[in-house]
Amino acid sequence: MSETAIFAELCARLTALVEASPALQRQLAGLDIANLPTAADWARVPVLRKSELAALQREAPPFAGIAKSANAFKRLFLSPGPIFEAEDHGEDPYGAKRAFAAAGFVCGDILLNCFSYHLTPGAFILESGAHAMGCAVIPAGPGNTEQTLQAVQQLRPTGYAGPPDFLKILLDKAEASGVDARSINKALVSGAALPLSLRAELEARGVKTRQAFATAELGIIAYETDDSNGALAPGMLVNQDIGLEIVRPGSGDPLPIGGVGEIVVTALRGKFPLLRFATGDLSAYLDAERIKGWMGRADQTTKVKGLFVHPSEVVEVGKRHPELGPLRLVVSRRDEQDEMILRTELTSPGEGLAERVAATLQALTKLRGTVEFVAPGSLPNDGKTIADERPV
Repeated sequence: MSETAIFAELCARLTALVEASPALQRQLAGLDIANLPTAADWARVPVLRKSELAALQREAPPFAGIAKSANAFKRLFLSPGPIFEAEDHGEDPYGAKRAFAAAGFVCGDILLNCFSYHLTPGAFILESGAHAMGCAVIPAGPGNTEQTLQAVQQLRPTGYAGPPDFLKILLDKAEASGVDARSINKALVSGAALPLSLRAELEARGVKTRQAFATAELGIIAYETDDSNGALAPGMLVNQDIGLEIVRPGSGDPLPIGGVGEIVVTALRGKFPLLRFATGDLSAYLDAERIKGWMGRADQTTKVKGLFVHPSEVVEVGKRHPELGPLRLVVSRRDEQDEMILRTELTSPGEGLAERVAATLQALTKLRGTVEFVAPGSLPNDGKTIADERPV
């Protein structure tokens, strides 16, 4: 679809939705929807930043005016931040079906879904697309690997959805416990890094592995596809029912093809419309339809094991433990898994303090991390609260 056709369709949707969304009305104040036919015109619309959404929702519950009420939706969610989202009724509300088809899924496949079903929308984003494909779904969620392997042995799933590192954990434990997991021959992964080494290992074990880029608010933004020879095509194809811009970080100004900038998405799929939603993620267009994929964060908010960790959550750890000095959360990878280490300057930590601080960190982020005490003045003076040291 051409740029003109995409933005003409988005303008038509905006016209239909604007009266029911105070958030859209705020963004479009003083602008004529009919005069927004191109990406350059679209740039006159102020962006809505994900980093601001939690505060906006506190001021105007439940959804900062994106939708007026919560009772018209199928499911209601709470994601880290905290940010509240809603799932529309209807088939494939997150646009996930195309990603499954591109990953080789077909009607009749059985999907082992290992995204979380607790409060956050990740599992439901993928489940809705699998159902639209005609797939049966095993709602496994993360963890509980022994029960999950029982399901694998008995139900013989053909596909997997979830973080890529958890698939490796499952396959390793299946091999160690004598469970035949060879029925899983394809995977659509998201929510965590997929290094070349991990993809190669999974595919060497017979699992064709393709990834999708998604957020809790937007659903599937882009996904990997194959070329005409069945090999992995470069980058990711932008989902056809959204408008995606790459803008200069800190502004709403579109960048040319090849320029690395912040991903801004307009998704007007249902009753939870998002107009020029600045995700905080970095990427670049390869051509008019494909982006390079996820290239880091425009801010310090960092995705760890599929969940966003916000600098404000690290700051809150310090508020709850005022005896701590400066804090720095370091995110790295070990044994193909994300790892968090909270470093804090403190000369003489009391007994059990590390365990108490780690418990607070887990309560705030929903993720486990270790705590290290370092000498005063030893943390870098670079303004970073979160340092993402994972290899790209």
